[in-house]
Amino acid sequence: MVKFFYGLLVAITMSTCVQAKVYEYGEAVDSSQLVDISRVLERADTYLDKPVTVRGTIISVCEKRGCWMELSSDAKFERLRIKVRDGDMVFPVSAKGSQAIAKGQLHVINLDLSQTKRYLAMLAKRKHEDFEPDSVTEALSIYQLIPTGVKILD
Repeated sequence: MVKFFYGLLVAITMSTCVQAKVYEYGEAVDSSQLVDISRVLERADTYLDKPVTVRGTIISVCEKRGCWMELSSDAKFERLRIKVRDGDMVFPVSAKGSQAIAKGQLHVINLDLSQTKRYLAMLAKRKHEDFEPDSVTEALSIYQLIPTGVKILD
C-alpha cells in the first residue's frame, strides 16, 4: 500500500512539474564551445571578428525594440552586450534573469573622448549617479557580440 501511495505521489509531482521554456533565435547554438565572458573581454583582440560562444545571465534588455541584451560575466561587474540590427532578433524584456547562450562575432566600437564622456554620462544618469565629465581623460573601447544565434533558457 505504501508503494502505491509513493508511486501516486511521484506521478502527481511529475505531472505538475513545469518544463523550462527555451527560446531560440537565428542559427543553432552549440554550448560545447563556450568561452567565459571574462576571457573574451580580457583577450578581446584575439576574439575580434571571429566566431565565439558565450553564456551569462540576462541583466538588461532593450525596452524599445528588443535589439540588444546584456549578459553578466563570470567575473564581478563585467557585462557583454549582445546587439542585433533592429528586427533581426527581438529579445523579450521578460527574459531578464534568464540564462542565455549567444554565438557570434565580437566587434569593437572605439569612442573618441567626447563620445566617451557622453556615454559615461548616459550610464551615470541611468543609475541616478553624479558624473563629472572633466574627470574622464581617456577614450573607451566598447565590445559587443553581434550574434548569429541565441538560446534563452527561461
